Amino acid sequence: MAESVFLLVHHRGKIDENTSEGVTFSSKKQIGVFINPSTSLDDLRNSILQKLGKCGKRLVKQMFFRIPISLRQGYVKFGKYEMLGDDDIRVIFHSHARFPDLGAMELFAKMADVEGSSGGSAPNPPTIGVDGASSAIPIRHDVTAHVSSPSFAADLAVHAEDRDCMGDVRTFGELAAAIREGPVLDGATTFMEVRDGDPAAEAIGDDDSDSEPPVIGDESDDEDDTRPVAPSQGQTSSQTQQYPPHFSTLDLEAMNQPAFPGRQVSSIHRDEHGMHGAEEFEVGQRFQSKEEAVLMVKNYNIRRGVQYKVFESDQLKYHGKCVQFGNGCNWLIRVTMRQRKGYWEVRKYNGPHTCLATELSTDHRADAAISVKVLQNAVSTTYGFKPSYRKVWMAKQKAIAQIYGDWEESYNIIPRWIIEVQMYMPGSIAVLRTSPVRSGNAVDESRVFFHRLFWTFPPCVEAFKHCKPLISIDGTHLYGKYGGTLLMAIAQDGNSNILPVAFGLVEGENTESWKFFLTHLRQHVTPQPGILVISDRHNAIKAALVAEDGGWLPPAAYRAYCARHIAANFALNFKSKDARKILVNAAYAKSEQEHQYYMEILRSEDPAMVEWCSRIGLGLWTQYRDGGRRYGHMTTNISECINAVLKGTRNLPVGSLVKSTYGRLAELFVRKGKEAEMQLGARQEFSQMLMRAIEKNKQASRNMRVELYDRGNTEFVVDEIAPTGGRIALTACRVSLSARTCDCGYFQALHYPCRHVLAACSYCRLDWRTYVDDVYRLTTIFNVYKMGFSPPMADDLLPLYEGPQVIPDPGMMRATVGRPRTTRIRNSMDEPEPDRTKRCGMCRVPGHTRRQCPLRAGASGHHEGSNA
Repeated sequence: MAESVFLLVHHRGKIDENTSEGVTFSSKKQIGVFINPSTSLDDLRNSILQKLGKCGKRLVKQMFFRIPISLRQGYVKFGKYEMLGDDDIRVIFHSHARFPDLGAMELFAKMADVEGSSGGSAPNPPTIGVDGASSAIPIRHDVTAHVSSPSFAADLAVHAEDRDCMGDVRTFGELAAAIREGPVLDGATTFMEVRDGDPAAEAIGDDDSDSEPPVIGDESDDEDDTRPVAPSQGQTSSQTQQYPPHFSTLDLEAMNQPAFPGRQVSSIHRDEHGMHGAEEFEVGQRFQSKEEAVLMVKNYNIRRGVQYKVFESDQLKYHGKCVQFGNGCNWLIRVTMRQRKGYWEVRKYNGPHTCLATELSTDHRADAAISVKVLQNAVSTTYGFKPSYRKVWMAKQKAIAQIYGDWEESYNIIPRWIIEVQMYMPGSIAVLRTSPVRSGNAVDESRVFFHRLFWTFPPCVEAFKHCKPLISIDGTHLYGKYGGTLLMAIAQDGNSNILPVAFGLVEGENTESWKFFLTHLRQHVTPQPGILVISDRHNAIKAALVAEDGGWLPPAAYRAYCARHIAANFALNFKSKDARKILVNAAYAKSEQEHQYYMEILRSEDPAMVEWCSRIGLGLWTQYRDGGRRYGHMTTNISECINAVLKGTRNLPVGSLVKSTYGRLAELFVRKGKEAEMQLGARQEFSQMLMRAIEKNKQASRNMRVELYDRGNTEFVVDEIAPTGGRIALTACRVSLSARTCDCGYFQALHYPCRHVLAACSYCRLDWRTYVDDVYRLTTIFNVYKMGFSPPMADDLLPLYEGPQVIPDPGMMRATVGRPRTTRIRNSMDEPEPDRTKRCGMCRVPGHTRRQCPLRAGASGHHEGSNA
């Protein structure tokens, strides 16, 4: 233990408990005080008063200290606790010994005037206890009081024997006891007792729920350990020498991609990863102060080892650009003050840094998805000339082949991989279809063409039983030497986490390929009756779903269209952007009255718009007519956000692509399963997404009048005294708790209580929890990820494949001459903004192109900026 510890004492300022560090102390002036192990609490008070020269005039009413309570990826999160006795001095010394590199320990002193005292430091008033807990101790609203990081737990050298299968669920009292090595009473240390918070009071933020276009979020990334997790009992990890790290690398932040950004309102930024520069900025991202925004921008660039220049900085705006702006990098950020709202917001952002790619990482596996343009800039910077797009593309394919295997040989890996995965993960389903190779009029028995592949894993099959009863299907093109399409089926748990449950590799999106995929999907993964399939309006999907032998006809299954694709098709026929937004609002409407309101607006603009919508069928594209099967999900946005799990794999040979799905899913199950386990250990009952929605509905239900209409406390009429949230709502809504319906439509659409139901439950003192669908319960979410993956076996322990050689179809090879043709089907969603000014790709000044730029080497003439 150190002989003395330096304390930085804040005495005029504030305590902020909602920062990326957990708790921060701030003040205009601080003082420094040294303490030693023999220092008492009264001695510390007197030292502070002597430093301030306030002896006899002021007294130290309360003192708070902060110590590390969790460690994630090298980032520390602090907790705030009151100093109540001399034992707390020992806690500070032990915390300083455990984390000597964190700098000075910080203390916050609350001062008060001395009344009727002539000198000395008056003792602090006694603390009043409530239910066995000190009223001075704040209720913890986060779960970081539990040791969730394996490395941090090991560092504390504390073991949790006598625990149930829920894992490490130690309270902060036990954690603090491990630090100070003091006695523990009933799971809490002698200097502190912690009360359990009300789950409703622990709702985080004011984010929108699924009642609006869904943001499919990974809700607790800041509480999760993003490093590979060591396998525990009943749970295994995919981190073996057989699969490279790229096969299990996830980017769960990519899940936060709304389908209609204009309909979403971002919350105040309180993200831990963003503060430390681990994530990209987003337009609409908010900060509470300019200092927080500037600190995030600095940390973002420091973490990436790049420099940026500040072009504008005052009390209303902050504008920065990369020092290489216009020379291979277009990174810039503009943050402005929203005076009426009282927060700072990112109004413009171009990122990430492309200049980073000029120094390529030695681990090229992580750069399989690097763009050709970035590689062009890297070659140009290093060697002084810029190769053609085609040359760089061909070089990239050769590099990928050297790292991940030959493009042609990768197809022959698939049969052996099927044998492998069925050995170390029994129950895995893999269906390979091939076509014969003909040489003249004869069939080559030693070789076959790869045609189609369907595969899934037992944890995915088991997981879907506990997910929402809907599936989203979509396809994405492969970007490698050979073409093809990767088909996916995506489910979603009760916390809005996306989960791939089945995959397919086919030649393209046609009726036969979709029928092949959907038939096996129905047979092996989704045999449950009454599930909903969300997709776009592709004719091949429609034909496969209506096939008599497919098993997807009602009432066995139902179909719904993606609202975003409906809006895109609408834009092809009608050019009004305002009408398109109204159509989206009509699709999201949860009541017939609200839907008719928007349709009348469309009819007043052009009756043909309403006729076009009526030909689709209301049950296929509207929420109020879906029978509650959508659970608020209106788009295939969850399929397109699968980049969070499979980002970069589309650039790989098919053998590596198939292998990567196993490693990525294994890592996803470990992380999400651990997250649900921690929340269960914290005695939470529902998902974070649900608790945020319930908290928001509770606030909206305060100004309502309830009338009871039956003795069984099931039928009500709820009058809204004032409109809430600007929604178009009825002045009076009928609520039926027995039928679980409400005239607003939210209750039956989302399957959890709306604001009117909460008001009715409050009126009759009923428990609203009984009216929440089981899919939102943490026990159900935990069951989604309960079954783990087995680690792959080494290659020398597996049998060899002795069948015919599987080779790619030569017709699937991309063109060898000219720039590779894009396979994306472009529509109105890809059209650029009409009012956007075209700028030079080099200097970013409007009026000329990159080829005509005056700043280009060898160019002459004066830079005039704009010819307009």
